[in-house]
Amino acid sequence: MKTPLIILAATLPLAACISFGAKPPEALLTLTATAAIPVGQAQSSASAKSITIAVPAVPQSLASARVPVQSGPTEIAYVKDALWAEPPARLFARLLSDTVTTRSGRVVLSPAQSLSDPGARLGGELRNFGIDGTAREAVVTYDASLIRGDAATVEKRRFEARVPVSAIDAPAAATALNDAANRVAVEVAEWVGR
Repeated sequence: MKTPLIILAATLPLAACISFGAKPPEALLTLTATAAIPVGQAQSSASAKSITIAVPAVPQSLASARVPVQSGPTEIAYVKDALWAEPPARLFARLLSDTVTTRSGRVVLSPAQSLSDPGARLGGELRNFGIDGTAREAVVTYDASLIRGDAATVEKRRFEARVPVSAIDAPAAATALNDAANRVAVEVAEWVGR
């Protein structure tokens, strides 16, 4: 009877040392569109132009849930305790969808829905979505490519917004990146809507 108790007592200190990952932050970060879609608003591609917005490609520095800080010409660090709720490319694509819907009147379709109604197609690369540590700015750079309807012509355009950050921490970075992402989304919506 003493042997199992001794083994149990010996393993308790060891159990306190085992960790299966980093301690999660107090809150996860997300983006919120300033141009929200009204609840109950009906849309139809029969009466409005449609568009499919693809999740943008990203460089490896943006392929994680962490917020990058460009700390020098060839150095990237990450904001301490700052994690996105989901990959930044998906968050940005959703924000773009909401903004394009409200500002351009286009019906935004999922890739599966676009098989029956191709409409326009918006894709691109999210080149920057982080903090410029030397300039102390949040930077969002989106290289967009647009195919309008059945045309075989591809239009390309770079969009960028820079917003000052008061501090390089999770709350300040999230607020500034949300503002910069919304500015880019508004410009994209105006370009797509013409």
